[in-house]
Amino acid sequence: MKIEAFIFAIVMVFCAIVTPIYWFMSEDPTGTTALAMTFGLAAMVAFYFYLVARRTGPRPEDRGDGEIEELAGEYGFYSPHSWWPLAAAGAASVVFLGLVFAWFIFIIGVALATIAAVGWVFEYYRGEFAH
Repeated sequence: MKIEAFIFAIVMVFCAIVTPIYWFMSEDPTGTTALAMTFGLAAMVAFYFYLVARRTGPRPEDRGDGEIEELAGEYGFYSPHSWWPLAAAGAASVVFLGLVFAWFIFIIGVALATIAAVGWVFEYYRGEFAH
């Protein structure tokens, strides 16, 4: 995590340098506020990654002698046959269309999204692939 903390620290320093220069040259409160918020967010993320790097040991990508095969292993379980992500994407599109056009379409989309989320969460509790 040291590499990630270093990258966000670079963004933090850049924003700390650029923000007063931008404010002085443009006198734009919106852009200055956005740059100041970017500085604060980059500082929080850099601080978090620094704390995580101190708690955990050095990862292979943090060491100079790290090898690619040290990262081998299981990353998680991904369902190869699930149709629920497609249903969730369709429900999300109906929700966003409802935000644009009409509130009743939004309500229908929320109902569809609820069904898709419940189906996705509980797909391994029933049927052929039950644990």
